[in-house]
Amino acid sequence: MGNKLNWIDEELVSLKDSGLYNKIRTLSSPQGAWLVVDGKRVLNFCSNNYLGLANHPHLVKAAQDAMQTYGVGPGAVRTIAGTMGLHLELEKRIADFKRVKEAITFQSGFTANLGVIPALVGKEDIIFSDELNHASIIDGCRLSGARIVRYDHANPKSLETVINENKSAYRRGLVVTDGVFSMDGDYPPLDKLAEITETHDLILMVDDAHGEGVLGEGGRGIVDHFKLHHRVDVEVGTFSKAFGVMGGVVAGNPRIIEWVRQRGRPFLFSSAVTVPDVAATIAAIDVLEESTELVDRLWQNAEIFKQEMRLLGFDTGKSMTPITPVMLGDAKLAKEFSHRLYEEDVFAMALGFPTVPKGMARIRVMISAAHTEDDLEKALNAFTKVGKELNVIK
Repeated sequence: MGNKLNWIDEELVSLKDSGLYNKIRTLSSPQGAWLVVDGKRVLNFCSNNYLGLANHPHLVKAAQDAMQTYGVGPGAVRTIAGTMGLHLELEKRIADFKRVKEAITFQSGFTANLGVIPALVGKEDIIFSDELNHASIIDGCRLSGARIVRYDHANPKSLETVINENKSAYRRGLVVTDGVFSMDGDYPPLDKLAEITETHDLILMVDDAHGEGVLGEGGRGIVDHFKLHHRVDVEVGTFSKAFGVMGGVVAGNPRIIEWVRQRGRPFLFSSAVTVPDVAATIAAIDVLEESTELVDRLWQNAEIFKQEMRLLGFDTGKSMTPITPVMLGDAKLAKEFSHRLYEEDVFAMALGFPTVPKGMARIRVMISAAHTEDDLEKALNAFTKVGKELNVIK
């Protein structure tokens, strides 16, 4: 037997030695404030289930009812025989919700980025990308073949500088940024980025995966938060976080949406989103349009937790949203911290390189509207105990 795969064994050992090996835990319960993880009931601070909708009865019933009518799988790509009335209803509802003219749905937020970016720019073009953009944006940029120029994180002056340095060196230009940066919980000054792109006649795209259901009126996202409707050309989103389901969306300028229908490769060459996912997402929009209660509770929980963590002496980074990084620096320390929290019945995973830069390891706490005051108090007590044991706080 040959040695052609020995390098994998060596790399895996290296990951384990450096504290960067991912142990994938297994859930045996629905998503919620509490989970059963590897057979143990624990308080959940890991999921992106911001509003607690992943197990909401209205969403579950909508999925069940739709399957009775349409079955389960679409059986084809959208352009052949996979477009159902439900897909069109969802696209209209999400466009109305986000206050744009049109939208197109994808199988996930990741594939939405892989679909829209290469459809807009190619080898003769340029992309100005925030240095901390999500992996799906990075992969979409690489697939496009366009030249990629990074600018300093959330820094309009840096963006202006790199644009001026590359003037007349491209056919079309795209500026792309995350709406909320999932590792740090901050967001860019989108109003200033819009001004710059308008001045230089560039396409502006924002991936609002962690902003939808969180920012803006009733969770309509970062574009709504900044009141930039019709000034941001492309909004990419996902239904797998605050909406509690699965799927992705590209919304915005109707000319762009029409073009993506013709040239978005995941739309053209991969089957349509499944029936229960589409129906449940429509139901999630129902919930969000009926009341801001869940969004309000999410922010209340976040403010309580973040304020108490700072008073305890923890470094919560530069978060501006319910995403709360607990900065620890060392990857091994972060892994040990997460392990000890789990022993205290709190599920909060450590994140290290390559998810975050080396030396920036952390516990990322994901607050949810599903958490009660008792849940928050239990978590704070666990963080206090473990933080003192590991000499993170005094």
